[in-house]
Amino acid sequence: MGGLVKKILVIHGPNLHLLGEREKNIYGETSLDSINKQLLKIAKDAGVTLTILQSNHEGEIVDAIGKSKADKFEAILINPAAYTHTSVAIRDAIAAVSIPAVEVHLSNIYAREEFRHTSLIAPVARGQIAGFGEHSYYWGLQAAIRLISK
Repeated sequence: MGGLVKKILVIHGPNLHLLGEREKNIYGETSLDSINKQLLKIAKDAGVTLTILQSNHEGEIVDAIGKSKADKFEAILINPAAYTHTSVAIRDAIAAVSIPAVEVHLSNIYAREEFRHTSLIAPVARGQIAGFGEHSYYWGLQAAIRLISK
């Protein structure tokens, strides 16, 4: 295969390691491991390499985004989870690296509690997919792949 391999950074925010166990009525029964396996399959089929990070720590997420350009990532797929509504630092890191980011959420954040209706990430993301359970991730990855394939 000629040319450079396209790389996408996947970031799962706080508490997402508990998927399949926590609040199944909101987040479903699919585990994060199952989601990651499907993401890797989609990426492999598209000839894209993924690096996947799950962190409960805002600073670790900010650091990963901050070095994403130096690490030659061409896109970011991110579910900031609770940090969606609170993290100016993650928002600023995405804006600083100028790498297209796709924000995803399992639940429809606009149909939930009022405090979840504001995403600090959306204004600096290329797009947002929310409310389709695990499919939000799969469609988000496909969108990211299309962004870097143009």
